[in-house]
Amino acid sequence: MLTLKTYSPVALAIIAAISSPNALANELGSPVSDDIEVMVVTSDFRGSALEKMPSSVTVIDQQQIEDEGAQHFEDILNNIANFNWSGGSSRPKYFQIRGVGEQEEYQGAPNSSVGFVVDDIDLSGLGMVSSMYDLQQVEVLRGPQGTRYGANALAGLIYLKSNDPTDVFENGAEVSLGDDNLQTFSGFSSGPLTDSGNLLYRVSLQQHQQDGYRDNLYLDRSDTNNRDEFTGRAKLRWYATDDLAIDLTLLHANYDNGYDAWTLDNNGFDTLTDAPGEDKQRTTGSSLKFTYTGAQNFELTSLTSFANSDTRHNYDGDWANPDYWESRDCGGVPCEYEYNWDKKGERKTVTQEFRLSSTESGRIFADSTDWLIGVYGMDLQEDNETIDSYSQLSAEYEARNYAVFAQLDSDLGASYALSVGLRAERRDSDYSDSAGDSFDPSETMWGGHIALSKALAENHESYIRVARGYKAGGFNMSLPIELADKKEYDTEILYNYEIGLKSTWLDGQASTNLALFYMDRQDQQVAASQQSTVPGEEGNFILFTENAGSSHNYGAELEGNWYATDNLNLYGSVGWLETEYGDYQYEDKYGTLVDLSGRELAHSPNFTFSLGATYRSDNGWFANLNTSGKSDFYYSDSNESKSDAYQIFNAKLGYEADIWSVYLWGRNLFDEKYGVRGFYFGNEPDLDWADKQYIRYGDPRQIGMTFNVKFL
Repeated sequence: MLTLKTYSPVALAIIAAISSPNALANELGSPVSDDIEVMVVTSDFRGSALEKMPSSVTVIDQQQIEDEGAQHFEDILNNIANFNWSGGSSRPKYFQIRGVGEQEEYQGAPNSSVGFVVDDIDLSGLGMVSSMYDLQQVEVLRGPQGTRYGANALAGLIYLKSNDPTDVFENGAEVSLGDDNLQTFSGFSSGPLTDSGNLLYRVSLQQHQQDGYRDNLYLDRSDTNNRDEFTGRAKLRWYATDDLAIDLTLLHANYDNGYDAWTLDNNGFDTLTDAPGEDKQRTTGSSLKFTYTGAQNFELTSLTSFANSDTRHNYDGDWANPDYWESRDCGGVPCEYEYNWDKKGERKTVTQEFRLSSTESGRIFADSTDWLIGVYGMDLQEDNETIDSYSQLSAEYEARNYAVFAQLDSDLGASYALSVGLRAERRDSDYSDSAGDSFDPSETMWGGHIALSKALAENHESYIRVARGYKAGGFNMSLPIELADKKEYDTEILYNYEIGLKSTWLDGQASTNLALFYMDRQDQQVAASQQSTVPGEEGNFILFTENAGSSHNYGAELEGNWYATDNLNLYGSVGWLETEYGDYQYEDKYGTLVDLSGRELAHSPNFTFSLGATYRSDNGWFANLNTSGKSDFYYSDSNESKSDAYQIFNAKLGYEADIWSVYLWGRNLFDEKYGVRGFYFGNEPDLDWADKQYIRYGDPRQIGMTFNVKFL
């Protein structure tokens, strides 16, 4: 049933924009041109064309985002080969690329394996604020990005690029309504602020709300897992002189979501909690970029960014209520069990980067080589307060990173090209907490890449690449004395060996990207845990990170895109991944030694795939069908529980006129019940705390309608 609440201020602003008397027509849904648009990877130093990048990169452009009706990054991540996420929060925060990445982060002191950057604002580990509205493209770079991004991109990088200001006026608005009480209001405006056209702006806003697919039977509510998400972006581009361009980006996101996702009987969608949780993030960020092109031999770029995020994540850890537990038998008496966990955090990040890059006249080695050098600094401060039913901990953390980097890109002749990059990074950190723990580790790390490309023919570009990435070591707080030997853990190093072939076919109407890779992880960092066996504290967990020796991952990615006709576009991807622990053993809560040596890594499905088709008729009718899926995978590095393989189908049908369009869409059309996070532990005192599988499921079927208008 579709319902409409009182209009929010955002909705009123959008409606006002639609009714502007200055609106002019803008054609929507025009047929595909004869030539495929060149995809530019904006997260690269020089903004390289996708087909020229000597590495495995996925770019999902604005057209595909809109064709599939994606509202959040969660809606498109299944399109990315060898990519997975851990659903332990209301929106995806923790990602795995080629089997490498975190599954959760409960204690603070962030140190991500997968970088997450929005318009040059570093939000690694805070990936939930990722609206897809007015986005130019999503870029996923696989493998270590040691030269460009350093310590927070061991496994790869996710880069979200929003649309830039335009030199002509553009305006638009969008309204979506659907079941689960979904309401989304969006709007944007772009154009020049001065008659001379040297100052341009762009503003986009989105307010998204829905109930969250859970019915709390105990509280008789359907919104305890709700999503209430606001995203606002503003950009200014000032051509200060003929040689100086200044870009300012502002981001404000306020996600005020509920968190009531787990059930004791794994029914998935009918909960019994008496104190539903929250998953909130309020982020304000900015980036300021100066680009100076006045020198003959080089271009100077200064990039400054700032982000301030307030987060709160809490949940009812017993997943039920006092009445439920009193009705259960615990050795002849009613059970008593209540566990709550609550973490508040504040993170501030400031970064500064300067780089010099050669112009065409500044090339070296007989005009064969482009060069780039730069310096980077970051200061990250994070304060956390964690309260659960057994303890309270206040913690302060600060990390300072300093790096120098350089890259050479050479034309060797005979259709060969060589790229060499190197980065040296110093990291100093300080940690202290109310329990008396304090750490101040410091280390110097290095990474980089060497890649050789060869144009096999006009339409086929091959490459071989070796990259070295690094992830800083760290420490574990609040460990009992029996785990004193695990207070600290070492830096992880990853070597990625990759060969690839990027091709275009059929006079440019089709393209394929193929990559084969082998990853050697040394001193792999693994998140481990032990459940308490102390009577009365069985709901408590000891969380820590340790090194697991070496491990090896290998596999392949294949992506393809084909404009079969001017009206029909087909696209898809497939990923193959094999992972294996080296030597890794741990003790469970009973002191039994568990050997995971040779086992697959968690959240590393052997196969991922996606397939889509978009059809636009000459008279305005539109259809998109897409499907994606994964093979089964282990939920955790601490047990043998596994997901089931699954496949999801989505569709979007509509009509596109000159300035407006209307669509009917459905996600997860066949209502597939699929797990996105799993735990295997004891959480029921009436079962004597016996270990049991618990699963959190992804979103069920949803049907909705979207109305869109764009005009000049």
